[in-house]
Amino acid sequence: MSFIAMNRFKITPGREADFEEIWRNRDRNLKEMKGFVEFRLLKGAKTDEYTLYSSHVIWDSRADFEAWTKSQQFRDSHKNAGQGRSRGVMAGHPNFEGFETVLHES
Repeated sequence: MSFIAMNRFKITPGREADFEEIWRNRDRNLKEMKGFVEFRLLKGAKTDEYTLYSSHVIWDSRADFEAWTKSQQFRDSHKNAGQGRSRGVMAGHPNFEGFETVLHES
């Protein structure tokens, strides 16, 4: 079954458009990777302290995800994280969560 990789981001209030633009213009290279199925950037609840976002990527397997994290495409996609106009956008570090699929219906 598939593997879902998620990163949760707490975004500084007022910087949501900046965060979304960074992702729109980011070179993800995911489609080049074996086992890549789907990417989504999700926007969640807003508080006085942050707006919650999550990157949600479906892979055919955990092994395919792990190959992505060790690839040159991964390094290229993350090389400018935390620099330039992205500085101050996040209220803290992202939180990774990985999930093995145990049931699936479509």
